[in-house]
Amino acid sequence: MPQPLPSPADLARARKARLVGIVLGGTMILWLGAQWLGGRMGWETRFVFLFDLAAIAAFLWALVVTYQIWRMRRG
Repeated sequence: MPQPLPSPADLARARKARLVGIVLGGTMILWLGAQWLGGRMGWETRFVFLFDLAAIAAFLWALVVTYQIWRMRRG
């Protein structure tokens, strides 16, 4: 029995969810790498703190988009 084709809204939701997953994973890897590299190279705390702020911004963006996905699903 053939499966019904997903609607355009389902495809858009899946695309957004995939993007959120990529951003979360990439942010975590880059942030951990920056922390490690900063410790090894003796970077000043204020430079390493910039990576913390960038990671927080990415996580907040992911939270907002995840909320949008949740609202799209309910609507």
